Amino acid sequence: MSTDGAVDDPAQDTVKTDEPTNSRKLRPTHSTHFGDADFDEEEITDIGDATWAEVGRACCVHSSMEWGKIFIGVCAAFFFLYFFLFALELLGSSAKVVGGCTAGGIMGENVNPVAALVIGELATALVQSSSTTTSIIVSLVGSDAVSINTGIYMIMGANIGTSVTNTIVAMGQMADGSQLERAFAGATVHDLFNLLTVAVLFPLELITGYLFRLTRAMLPLSVADGDSWEGPIKKIVAPLAGRVIKANKNVIKDISTGKVENCDAYYPVSCVGGIEDYKSCASSCKDGQEKGIDCGRVGLITCDKNYGCPAFFQNGATKQDDTIAGGVCLVLSLFFLLICLMGLVNVLQRGLMGMSTRIIYKATNVPGVVAIVLGAAVTLLVQSSSITTSVLTPLVGLGVIQLEQMFPLTLGANIGTTITGLLASLVSDSVSALQVALCHLFFNISGIIIWYPLPFMRKVPLNGARELGKWTRRSKLIPPIYIIAVFFVFPLLLLGISELFVQKKVGWTVMGTMIVIAVILGIARFAWWWKRQDGREKFIASLDRRSARNATLSSLPEDMQYLKSKVSQLVEHTGLPEDEEVVDEEKPEASTDDSAGGDAAVAPVEAGDSNA
Repeated sequence: MSTDGAVDDPAQDTVKTDEPTNSRKLRPTHSTHFGDADFDEEEITDIGDATWAEVGRACCVHSSMEWGKIFIGVCAAFFFLYFFLFALELLGSSAKVVGGCTAGGIMGENVNPVAALVIGELATALVQSSSTTTSIIVSLVGSDAVSINTGIYMIMGANIGTSVTNTIVAMGQMADGSQLERAFAGATVHDLFNLLTVAVLFPLELITGYLFRLTRAMLPLSVADGDSWEGPIKKIVAPLAGRVIKANKNVIKDISTGKVENCDAYYPVSCVGGIEDYKSCASSCKDGQEKGIDCGRVGLITCDKNYGCPAFFQNGATKQDDTIAGGVCLVLSLFFLLICLMGLVNVLQRGLMGMSTRIIYKATNVPGVVAIVLGAAVTLLVQSSSITTSVLTPLVGLGVIQLEQMFPLTLGANIGTTITGLLASLVSDSVSALQVALCHLFFNISGIIIWYPLPFMRKVPLNGARELGKWTRRSKLIPPIYIIAVFFVFPLLLLGISELFVQKKVGWTVMGTMIVIAVILGIARFAWWWKRQDGREKFIASLDRRSARNATLSSLPEDMQYLKSKVSQLVEHTGLPEDEEVVDEEKPEASTDDSAGGDAAVAPVEAGDSNA
């Protein structure tokens, strides 16, 4: 823990003692330290500027006891980080098993632009990996299963769907309202950037074919065949995850390209001789061999060439068996994700306790361009933008990284994840596949050019993310509602409306037109209410009332006990008799007497009425 002495020395921000300082107001330097009671009250403009000498002392000047604690903390952080990445890998594999058949089915046709956008988003949300989705889209275009234009719109949707993972990770910090607010803002700034970029470039592409024309001018005459590349982080995590469950990516690709009609073609699972290993179950069939008889056949869960068959693989399994296994692994992965996130946050909190925010922000405050390059480099190593942003989200929740720094890091992650599609295009040996992969790259670059360089444009996603974060402090129902609405409900509504226009029936077209007009009028009315009729204030007030009611209900038992104790003290002080029980016993008799008296009173009236 840190405390400042009586001398106004900036180096005092890094001194560690066992006595906590509760507030920056008590320090001569007025610096905020992690763990302060008023930590959440500090604004970014209040943070003073530290020197690199202070950063160096905070980093490297420690006693032998402190170095020992730092070593233990670093080991614990790496332990939880490894299993956090393992849980993310397990989550992705499980999602591919559970949603693989559905994702493959919805990606295999040339559809209208809106449907293509929604299909790309839903497929990515289902398999929890934009790298997988974009690789499949590139392969579909390379095999002429879908057109280049359809692939471009699917890529746009995949960019939206990829941000669902770190938004789910942000919900792991629900126990602390302040952390949840910061973490959810850090996660949703990625969402808002992708949504805003699609809102600008989707109509632009429809009208002008901007990405199609730009990338076509850059294409070579042919593409040399290449090899796929796996990042080093995946090589570290995949061996353990592959021993639990390994998704068969060929299922999604084969269904989407029309090689098979549905998942039933992969079942029942069959291993030659009943031996569960890669050679007997999952190796490729030679010419003249029949799958499932002369060679093995696997379904949604497959075996690994290096590690053999995973724990959830079962010879003779049906589609239902594999889906159930994937669902169980999905639940386990979410459990591990939550536990590792809590452990990682706890370790980081202990390590940062007492550290001055001036020191931390000096060390992490790099120029935006450098942050974009760092985000791209890290994503290139881990081969997943979801992993990059999901690891950074808890750091934003703790206050280690400011939202202004998280934004360019996520932009870099968006650039880094396009490398997977480019590599897949080289493997496909197709100019069309390379064009779609380049569209993915220039889609993200164009979004960065629109929303990042100009400060007033940059504030749009930043302010939106801050506002969403503030709502979560008022109601913890906001995150799940946001995820369900943004990633599933609204896309499905758009998909349904778009399908009305492709039926080529006058009635459906008229109905679709009326629905679109109603939606536009509804959005306009909502915007008017939100801006001109104090809708925002009313919404926040309703959240505050709900939060206050929940807080009152949760503290009601303690409040009642407190009141009872105070009443007891008042009785002892005044000497009043404790006659509550006597009163309770007399109440039935009194009510009986009252009822008798009431009957007696009514009787004369009835007699009078009869006489009358």
